[in-house]
Amino acid sequence: MNIPSSAITYTTCYHCGETCTEAGIRIQDKHFCCIGCKTVFEILNQSGLCEYYNLNDKPGINQRIAARKDKFAFLDDEKMQQQLISFKDDSSIHITFYIPQIHCSSCLWLLENLHKLEEGIQRVTVNFSKKEALVIFDHRLIPLRRVAEVLTAVGYEPYISLQDLKNRKPRAGKQLVYQLGVAGFAFGNIMLLSFPEYFDSKDLLQGDLNRLFRYLNLALALPVLLYSAQAFYRSAWAGLKHGFLNIDVPIVLAVWVTFVRSMIEIFHGAPGYFDSMTGIVFFMLIGRLLQDKTYKGLSFDRDYTAYFPIAVTVLKDEQEVPTSLPDLKTGDTILIHNNELIPADGIIVKGRALIDYSFVTGESAPVSKTIGEIVYAGGRQLDGNLEILTIKEVAQSYLTSLWNRDELKEKKEESYSFVHLLSRYFTWVVFLIAGLTAAYWGYHDPSRIWSAVTAILIIACPCALLLASSFTNGHILRILSRHKLYLRNAQAIENMADTTHIVFDKTGTLTGKAGSSVIYYGGTLTPVEEMKIAALARQSTHPLSSAIVLYCGIPAAMEVKDFKSFPGEGVCGVVDNTFIRLGNAAFTGAHKKEEQAGSIVYVAMNDKLTGLFTIRNSYRRGLRQMMAQLQDHYRLSVLSGDNSYTAARLRKLMGHNAALHFEQQPADKLAYIKMLQQKGEKVMMIGDGLNDAGALKQSNIGISLAEDSNSFTPASDGIMDAQQLPMLLSFINLCKANKRIILLSFILSLVYNIIGLYFAVQGILSPLIAAILMPSSSISIILITFSLSEWYGKKLNRSEFQQFPDKYHIPD
Repeated sequence: MNIPSSAITYTTCYHCGETCTEAGIRIQDKHFCCIGCKTVFEILNQSGLCEYYNLNDKPGINQRIAARKDKFAFLDDEKMQQQLISFKDDSSIHITFYIPQIHCSSCLWLLENLHKLEEGIQRVTVNFSKKEALVIFDHRLIPLRRVAEVLTAVGYEPYISLQDLKNRKPRAGKQLVYQLGVAGFAFGNIMLLSFPEYFDSKDLLQGDLNRLFRYLNLALALPVLLYSAQAFYRSAWAGLKHGFLNIDVPIVLAVWVTFVRSMIEIFHGAPGYFDSMTGIVFFMLIGRLLQDKTYKGLSFDRDYTAYFPIAVTVLKDEQEVPTSLPDLKTGDTILIHNNELIPADGIIVKGRALIDYSFVTGESAPVSKTIGEIVYAGGRQLDGNLEILTIKEVAQSYLTSLWNRDELKEKKEESYSFVHLLSRYFTWVVFLIAGLTAAYWGYHDPSRIWSAVTAILIIACPCALLLASSFTNGHILRILSRHKLYLRNAQAIENMADTTHIVFDKTGTLTGKAGSSVIYYGGTLTPVEEMKIAALARQSTHPLSSAIVLYCGIPAAMEVKDFKSFPGEGVCGVVDNTFIRLGNAAFTGAHKKEEQAGSIVYVAMNDKLTGLFTIRNSYRRGLRQMMAQLQDHYRLSVLSGDNSYTAARLRKLMGHNAALHFEQQPADKLAYIKMLQQKGEKVMMIGDGLNDAGALKQSNIGISLAEDSNSFTPASDGIMDAQQLPMLLSFINLCKANKRIILLSFILSLVYNIIGLYFAVQGILSPLIAAILMPSSSISIILITFSLSEWYGKKLNRSEFQQFPDKYHIPD
């Protein structure tokens, strides 16, 4: 039957929120975009877990691509189980799964109620920031494989890689948090016990009680000195060993001088400055904790093991045997399923391959291979199943050799923050003032030398500079992360701000995987015909089919009968009594191959040629304006593994002064980055694949682009969501603002230092003055850095690219 186009209306999937038709899949007046989403709803509904949908609107992950049956069969192997589980006794097993789909409170609620869904699962504890779930289950009632399958059935397929076998993830260090807690407890109590001393009123406390409070302050200060301040001791010692006077050296000196002077004064009946000492450590630890924030759901240091699966299917005596990758041997025949990674170099013995090598080589076009040809590890099979005879083990494969190149093992030269350089000059000025003050009082009144010099070292400590740096860096890191740019650490902010030359990879970076430009030529297609074509194309995972689905729009829930896929040729099937073929000229009955740029897919309906689609890569949206802005401030280069057929269009995009280099191997990219650095350039490299890994590591700041934050990226200084690339200049400007905020805060801190030094050089610094200046300086610095960081961050929210994401679109 024919469906009038005017009668088709669209709604959103109740499970995942994607667009679907009202005439599509429905249950209880709820609409679903695919059978997968409907199935998940039915599972939750039968188990009384539909509260999942009440916590967040459309919280599910799209389930159109179903997990392959027996995908987790390798978990039946006891040897693999032992390497994955963290605890096992006679009744229970504890195992931690990485689940990248975790994104909202509904996910957390459902996973922690998984025991209601499957008997044998005892408890699930979710670490939201790490996207990990600790599952405790009774292995007498349910096997490990079934646990993974239950998670997959409700839309939370665990990601298990070879890295999980080789290295267990280290526990997150909490020492800094404990040190902060000790410092905060001591600081608060010392302030309370010292309060009567601030007013110098001996009537407030009896003499014995006064001494008791002072000794209590000493007891409280000792853990701060010996435990909480350890982070500064390590940093200061590391700098001194390398002959560098970093900012932590004068801070450690100030902490110890304050402690020693306070202890001496207490023994002589004076109050001391323990409140100031513990306050310095407390506020600086807060700043360090904020600055050292890490993105636990991401990995900035990955190797090939995080990319490879944990196991592969080996064919032995016509049986499919799950085998762990380390046990794969030369001569084994492995079965590669559709859309799976090839883990070892081998020769095709059955099937036809269409391999995506873009992550390894940077070449965007899939490579077609037939029986007898060699395929290399790291490629992804895009069209059907494939049998391969391995000729090299995993550790000797081409991909592994790329990863183990010598240049990737070299350590990048360590760079120091401008804050450390600034503090070094500040420290020498403080020492000069202390020396002049000692000389002055040595001539006029030697009894004041000790009090004056120690007061100068206490007051003129560069803690305000470190506070400004730590709080500003920490807040800028969080602002960038809100906009899906995740930097490794605070030093990456400065390196990004100092950039003078930006180098882009092309495939996967300037051109996106989901950014195909599709044009249809031929007889006019009705909306219903487009939906039929989309329904057929949707059955295939081939990238050209996916591009056609995006062009035709979300198909109605039409049944596709007699679907067949012919690798390297096309697909066919019956949709609503119409026989449709999508494929090459010979497959669809075209008389001759049309001369068109890009890939061509012909369409035939009921054995009558209807037209053709041309599919070309597209540059990411927003790039034209971004490049126009960058050209005014930076030198630009492009390093591409593709050939130069797009050179003219790329030149138009990048500008006449940009350097374009094609057919670049990984070693060529690395050599180019080194050449720029030898010329004095500060290089930012933006790439997305293994072929960029050497260049990313060598560059002053390497940014890996990812279609989503959980996808695989090579080691880098930062990970950026691909859709945010047009905001690059705004991100750089925010990093530059970071330096201005720190300098402004430092100038303000100098005002406090001048006031404090006025009392210090005279040797009349009182506990009250120190108690006022220290906290007020710290608190005002925190407020200023927070306010200015937020003000600059709001400029990102007003970015033109966020308001008009589709304004700039350029086909390749």
